[in-house]
Amino acid sequence: MATGNFFKHWPTMLLGLIVAVVLLTAVFSFQLNQTEVAVVTTFGRPAVVEAPGLHFRWPFPFQKVYRFDKRIRCFEGSSGKLEETATRDGHNILAGIYVDYRIGNPETFFKQLKDIPNAEEVLNNLMRSEKNSAFGLYNFNQIVNTDPAKLKLTEIQNHIKANLIAQTGKFGIEIVGVGINTLGVPKTITEKVFDRMVAERKQFADKSIAEGKSKAREIRIQADRDRTIAIAEAEAAAQRIRAEGDAKAAESYKTFSQDPELAEFLRKLDALRVILQGRTTVVFDTNVPPFDLLNAAKKQPVLNSAK
Repeated sequence: MATGNFFKHWPTMLLGLIVAVVLLTAVFSFQLNQTEVAVVTTFGRPAVVEAPGLHFRWPFPFQKVYRFDKRIRCFEGSSGKLEETATRDGHNILAGIYVDYRIGNPETFFKQLKDIPNAEEVLNNLMRSEKNSAFGLYNFNQIVNTDPAKLKLTEIQNHIKANLIAQTGKFGIEIVGVGINTLGVPKTITEKVFDRMVAERKQFADKSIAEGKSKAREIRIQADRDRTIAIAEAEAAAQRIRAEGDAKAAESYKTFSQDPELAEFLRKLDALRVILQGRTTVVFDTNVPPFDLLNAAKKQPVLNSAK
């Protein structure tokens, strides 16, 4: 009879056994992911567990498990996230920074801060203090400038990072990086900044215009000099050619002086050739040289072909 009852209720008993095993496993073990680290306290004494997987533990109150995400976190701060900061030369700017951090020493982190909210509260105060201190070491034109060569933003970031690393190590926090994510100018000085930028650009433009005018003046002077030299050389060449022509003309005159009538006849022919170029209608007096040659042609006897 008892055996019959056992077989009758065995599914319920098996289910109860499975539930008991699950409960015991949950009470006496914990699971860690790849991105997690745990601090296990035994009567308040902490021990770090970093290996992922299933781990044994004693139930509360003997042991307690605190899990932390060991991945890099990006924190922008809360109070004073974007506030006015004074530069070395007395100007105000709006600046905001962010910090990339992770838990470097879980045991120290747990002892000093207990959890992430407390850690970020401490980190926020340090960020605000170091940001104001770092920007106060530089002039306004080293932070806001149209010339990248004059900007010192990278130096400011490195300065903040170095100081945060020095102060957060005792809390078990590892600072990975620091960056400036917001930079602006308050409305009270925006107009002055723009006026100064306009003045700087106008000064640069005036300098460029002056240099251009000076260069243009040099070009004009050089062009005038080249023109004067070219004209002088051309006049010298013309005089040389004219002298050569006069010399050759003098030789021709010697030839013409031997027969003046022939010379006069040839000059008249040249004059007719110039005047009667192309299709030309001319009304003239045949007694006027050089047209008197036509009269001379009329006076020539006409040869009779029959003779």
